[in-house]
Amino acid sequence: MIILGIDPGTATTGYGVVRHSKITECLDYGLIQTSPSLTPAERLMVLSNKLDKIIKKYKPDVLAVENLYFFKNLKTALPVSQAKGVILLAAAKNSVPVQEFTPLQVKMGITGYGRAEKKQIQKMVQSLLCLKDMPKPDDAADALALAICCGKMVKGVDRPF
Repeated sequence: MIILGIDPGTATTGYGVVRHSKITECLDYGLIQTSPSLTPAERLMVLSNKLDKIIKKYKPDVLAVENLYFFKNLKTALPVSQAKGVILLAAAKNSVPVQEFTPLQVKMGITGYGRAEKKQIQKMVQSLLCLKDMPKPDDAADALALAICCGKMVKGVDRPF
């Protein structure tokens, strides 16, 4: 099963692609970045186009995305919500089912501790995927964590951990 994890944002959207079967392996991860000189609509179009390319390249069986249910900062809440809308639309256009996870679910799924720090999550992602280096930047590491968490929670797949 191929899982595409997405950590939504307008300026930067993290993505991580894993293959989940008897073991979970990293296929790719990185950032989709948009220029601040673009209008909000243009930034969303860039995100949509790049996400479509990633989906077409890896043909994921499922897309895992963070469930945005509260925000500390309203100024960032709207653009992130708009980016999530583009992500959900890209999944629907490409017939990819979506699984949503809260940050708490991801932290619990990766570290077993709901208040884990970013570094703890990155170290566990590195360990679980047998990566030489800790995945960076944070958005990409978070996307990989979402994909791993999804793989652990999707029914019908042997648990590799």
